[in-house]
Amino acid sequence: MDTEPNNKLAVLIDADNAQPSIVEGMLAEIAKFGTASVKRIYGDWTSNRLRGWKEHLLQYSIQPIQQFGYTTGKNATDSAMIIDAMDLLYTEEFDGFCLVTSDSDFTKLAARIRESGLTVYGFGEKKTPDPFVAACDKFVYTEVLRSEDEKDESTSIDRMSSRELKQDTKLVKLIRNAIEASSDESGWAHLGQVGSYIAKQSPEFDPRNYGYRKLGELVEAVKLFQIEERSTGHGHAAAIYVRDKRK
Repeated sequence: MDTEPNNKLAVLIDADNAQPSIVEGMLAEIAKFGTASVKRIYGDWTSNRLRGWKEHLLQYSIQPIQQFGYTTGKNATDSAMIIDAMDLLYTEEFDGFCLVTSDSDFTKLAARIRESGLTVYGFGEKKTPDPFVAACDKFVYTEVLRSEDEKDESTSIDRMSSRELKQDTKLVKLIRNAIEASSDESGWAHLGQVGSYIAKQSPEFDPRNYGYRKLGELVEAVKLFQIEERSTGHGHAAAIYVRDKRK
């Protein structure tokens, strides 16, 4: 997955399925992947439901796209966002798309963009259906993006203990498989390669989902893996290697 800072990204936000409290953290996260050349948000701006978003639009230079609620129930936001995404895709001016929504209706869109060779970054709440998560190259749960003063008990993510991490068989298996696939004959694997393998296997994986900032911190907390720092010389930061303790 290409994450060059010069990548041009189109950021499309479903205002009906995203919270304004994530905007600062979300844009900071997107900056890791590239430059947000287009930032659009879709919804019925005549409705009081989107009042919380309005104060952020000018501050973060996000263009609101008006979609009136012509009928009760399903609104026109999805269709407008999908049409715009396809129009932007056909310009061939972008390297990737950021789709900000927890709605599974965008699953096909994400798959179509990836078929064209572009990277798709998804942003949504933990309630986001698995098909949409799997359709993205990378998926970030927005609970980890809210600022500290905007978090509450329902959105905060507590740091999991070593015991809890060990009992998470899916997590342990994911890390073990990644180490095995990236390791040399002695069983040691570079942490960066382990992270790359995990990202390809599990788009939604993020150490912050478990309460840890970095992959190395999470792996160390599991207590099932050895961690070793190796000097690279010439003043560069030490390289981190990991190995399964069962080896």
